Amino acid sequence: MAVIVNRRSVMTLFSRPTDIHSHRTRLVLAEKNINIEINNISGSELPEDLMDLNPYHSVPTLVDRDLTLYDSRVIVEYLDERFPHPPLMPVDPVTRAQFRLALFRIETDWYSLAEEADTGDGKLSSKSRKLLRESILQSAELFDAKPYFLSDEFSLVDCTIAPILWRLGVYGIEIGGRGEAIEGYMQRVFARRSFQQSLTELEQEMRL
Repeated sequence: MAVIVNRRSVMTLFSRPTDIHSHRTRLVLAEKNINIEINNISGSELPEDLMDLNPYHSVPTLVDRDLTLYDSRVIVEYLDERFPHPPLMPVDPVTRAQFRLALFRIETDWYSLAEEADTGDGKLSSKSRKLLRESILQSAELFDAKPYFLSDEFSLVDCTIAPILWRLGVYGIEIGGRGEAIEGYMQRVFARRSFQQSLTELEQEMRL
């Protein structure tokens, strides 16, 4: 049965249960405790209303009354501005720019590799696995500098990093001895109530 999307009274997110971009968005929603209807899509076929709303036929797609957004970075920044408490980006323009640069690098260097698993059989090639592992380990000092990435407070950067780290076992990546600070970071983030609430059943099974 198709979902009616015109003049929705409740915000709606079209999401896939194992997609990293969708997970990132669900984590922001959980962190801000936003009342939303989540439409989890499984299989290759997309709902007709989503195809009508989003010219790229992609997830996540957010519908907020007459507004439709369909890029995860655009969506999470919109949610942070639309629901300002708790804030997930710094107010200071210089620090905000640094956070945005970190988001860009994570998306470019990590997400681009992880997407291979989302579009395939859930696995990474040996080359992509090696590149992603080394790229994460190169940031080990940053994970050790503060409780969260570049910050004393949980932010959109953490919401972007956490879905990747949660999937390391699925990707066949072991951090090893060089990643002690990363392991500590993972424990802190994964223990957050919002992170646990953001997980679908299939994502919970990734680390069983």
